[in-house]
Amino acid sequence: MQCAKIRNIAIIAHVDHGKTSLVDELLVQAGAFAGHEQVGERVLDSNELEREKGITILAKNTSIQYTGYLINIVDTPGHADFGGEVERIMKMVDGVLLVVDAFEGCMPQTRFVLKKALEQKLVPIVVVNKMDRENARPLEVVDEVLDLFIDLGVEEEALDFPVVYVSALEGWASYDARKKGENLAPLFDTIIERIPAPTGDAGGPLQLQVSLLDYNDYLGRVAIGRISRGTIKSGSTITLVKRDGSLENRRVAKLFGFAGLKRVEIEAGGTGEIVAVGGLGEVFVGETICELNQPDPLPLLKIDEPTLQMSFLVNDSPFAGQEGEPVTSRKLGARLKKEMEKDVSLRVEDTGSPDVFLVSGRGELHLAILIETMRREGLEFQISKPQVILKREGEKQLEPFENLVIDTPEDSVGPVMEKLGVRKGDLLNMVNTGGRVRLEYSIPARGLVGFRTEFLTDTRGYGVMYHSFDGYKEYRGELTRRRNGVLIAWETGTATTYGLLAAEERGILFLTPGVEVYEGMIVGENSREQDIVVNVCKEKQLSNMRSSTKDETVKLKAARLLSLEQCIEFLEDDEYLEVTPNSLRLRKEVLNKAERAKYEKNKRSSLSG
Repeated sequence: MQCAKIRNIAIIAHVDHGKTSLVDELLVQAGAFAGHEQVGERVLDSNELEREKGITILAKNTSIQYTGYLINIVDTPGHADFGGEVERIMKMVDGVLLVVDAFEGCMPQTRFVLKKALEQKLVPIVVVNKMDRENARPLEVVDEVLDLFIDLGVEEEALDFPVVYVSALEGWASYDARKKGENLAPLFDTIIERIPAPTGDAGGPLQLQVSLLDYNDYLGRVAIGRISRGTIKSGSTITLVKRDGSLENRRVAKLFGFAGLKRVEIEAGGTGEIVAVGGLGEVFVGETICELNQPDPLPLLKIDEPTLQMSFLVNDSPFAGQEGEPVTSRKLGARLKKEMEKDVSLRVEDTGSPDVFLVSGRGELHLAILIETMRREGLEFQISKPQVILKREGEKQLEPFENLVIDTPEDSVGPVMEKLGVRKGDLLNMVNTGGRVRLEYSIPARGLVGFRTEFLTDTRGYGVMYHSFDGYKEYRGELTRRRNGVLIAWETGTATTYGLLAAEERGILFLTPGVEVYEGMIVGENSREQDIVVNVCKEKQLSNMRSSTKDETVKLKAARLLSLEQCIEFLEDDEYLEVTPNSLRLRKEVLNKAERAKYEKNKRSSLSG
């Protein structure tokens, strides 16, 4: 297809501002689905975890034919932890649809993703979505977007951005906030008129940078990217310029284009088109596919560095291998390194121990998604407490900071601000909007580990928090650690009602009767600062003086069952989280009580010495 008839756009937004729903409606109205096809909701969120969490994790692309034009749309993650996906997508497109909620307005991730787009000098179109909401305030939201553009220091021409008011749910778009449209034609027309056609020498030697990777059972790794120059043909031989600058000749086994959500096999792809290339073998993100014996690589993609790291360990608990596939160190390392090939923001390093791997990512959610994915594959392993990655600049030690925005009821502001003060947060802005208060903070990334659970408790579930990476700033010193100790199982066995009843007087329990436990496993949180050992497997001694049915009227308090994210937030330096397909078990690093006491004593003496 001619370059002039192609439009490549990324659709970017904050979490849950409706961009995936908007893509669904664009596909429907452009006739991407046949009459007999059933169209599900959020068709681009094809990953199981994406559907569960309601967020986009992986960047994906689709294409739409509209009045003779080919519109390639790339759906990008809205969460800063998946910013590695966002950054490489910006190389594939010429413009962006900035989707903003007509009520919520600009949020931290809107800022994060827009900044990445404007750094690449991409043309923006502002889409004010969810116009069907009763409390929509579209004109104020457009003013907020304008303030955001000014705040990001864009050039004056970029401030003259087109605005389209949309309801993806009802399937209409309009240029006027007071008038309801009939369909999405105004949005399609704006894309064609305002987004520039791709540029490049169609007759020059081939140049295609790999931006995404996929996997096919028959073809192996599939490289996806935009052709910057020239033409690529199925069956041709190309030169692949590797990340280290070395050259390798490879053959294009299959070439695919995109039609709606489907991949279609094509014979050739020209300048400006987004194609998928199969059969290249070992290929990585950022490498350049060039004309045979004419290497001309594009600059490697610049991706923000990871900010958080944790250790992944082989599972050595007494229950290892009971629920999932026992994983050797070689297999665990291979699985983590395989993930690194697809995820450019992830780093995996070997350590002094063959059973421990240091994994670095962009945030708590980024690493939690990896853990959940591996868990669903049937793997068993352990993880340690997350640690932030510090940097040195001259004499100064720097740490990652996050831009945190909180939306909370008025009566919860006091406790929330008190907690953020303890965690070294700096208040930047505070706005009261009729019963709710929006707080904006700059806070060390480590200060947010474990904060979400406390925040939801303080706001009784009515608070909303979002954060995005802000940059590296001077180290703020030690933070106050978790105040409460833990309740530790005394022996291996099955938790009983009688044992739990005695233990619950000491604090909050994390399990229910009938759950298998082992010595050194954490079964609850102590109400005091010390760790204490409790016997949750204790059974009542029955005799002719006691009735076995007497305890049937005794009621245990509801246990606090922790999610994966809550378990990660709960961890301390001397604790691990055992992850299996069916269970999440918090445990002490040293399981035996006597050995643990000896370990703590040696640790204290080495610190004092």
